[in-house]
Amino acid sequence: MTKADLIDLIAERTKLPHGRAELLVCQMFDSMVDALSRGEGIEIRGFGSFSIRAYKEYQGRNPRTGDAVYVRPKRLAFFKVGKELRERVNNGRGGKGSKQSTPPTGSAPLPTAGSGSEPLSSI
Repeated sequence: MTKADLIDLIAERTKLPHGRAELLVCQMFDSMVDALSRGEGIEIRGFGSFSIRAYKEYQGRNPRTGDAVYVRPKRLAFFKVGKELRERVNNGRGGKGSKQSTPPTGSAPLPTAGSGSEPLSSI
């Protein structure tokens, strides 16, 4: 979804004129950027939180040439997803209302000979 898509969706759902919806979205984003540039965090319950992470200077490498490169210290915005959003996204993965979650790679036990669950002749 792009910013333009978001503006269109808000205008449609709230029955606001397109220009008003655009102003609303732009003001919201501008306010968030201003808060982050002042070093303040933003917390939206059920959605997530934005914060600023500071990174120290370090000596990096140019992957193409292998030459050493100085990387200046920087501050970057960081988003941490909220519990409710994470659950809604994960529960929606297998279809509507599905509550099954796929175990992470490597966490499911592999069948062994003699486990009785499935014949291993097809492996």
